[in-house]
Amino acid sequence: MTDTKEASRLLYHRLAEFADNDSLQALQQILTSTKDLMSCYRCAIMEVETKFRVLNERFSLVHDHNPIDTIQSRLKSPESIHQKMLRKNLPFTLEAIEKNLSDIAGIRIVCSFVDDIYMLADCLLQQDDITLIERKDYIKNPKPNGYRSLHLIVEVPIFLQNEKRLMKAEVQLRTIAMEFWANLEHQLRYKKDLPAEIVEKTAERLSECARQSAGLDAKMQEIRDAIEQAGGDTAVR
Repeated sequence: MTDTKEASRLLYHRLAEFADNDSLQALQQILTSTKDLMSCYRCAIMEVETKFRVLNERFSLVHDHNPIDTIQSRLKSPESIHQKMLRKNLPFTLEAIEKNLSDIAGIRIVCSFVDDIYMLADCLLQQDDITLIERKDYIKNPKPNGYRSLHLIVEVPIFLQNEKRLMKAEVQLRTIAMEFWANLEHQLRYKKDLPAEIVEKTAERLSECARQSAGLDAKMQEIRDAIEQAGGDTAVR
């Protein structure tokens, strides 16, 4: 609540500065430009989603196997962008947003097996119009709370009426088990007003659940590999 009040206070003062400096027109231009920028991020999401849908279609045809279970996407809200800029003590300008925030456009790819995650990541990064900006492997190196996923920050071109723009997007790849755990962990972590001892015990239990989830992924991968080896070229659906 305190952070929200502080953010609101800072935003009020920034708006007041615009008014005091007779810059209401400049503010309107910024807001209009922000809408254009967010539209570009939406286009980036569509570009990356399409690439993964094509990969899934081709693997289904060639290998009789769909590596992707679901594709999800989200565009960071203006409120979330504003909060993050304040936390980073950055100026609220379009240049600062594009330069410093890499997760405004987010795509999440949920797979059945861990091997599919790395295979899809490799296929995406081999495409000549995709540039890798940053890679964080939380599968091989889980976060302290047990969180596991493969994160890629990529740059993808979008083609507008009269120009080509390079936009950043965050791609998260995880298994169904990782997705299940992450969703529940997120819900429980943001429960408010819990006693400290409950928070500590919950963190320990969630961490244990993450280890069990990782074990389940490993066992399912082993079963799939054994079936494929026994069946030769026959793939598991």
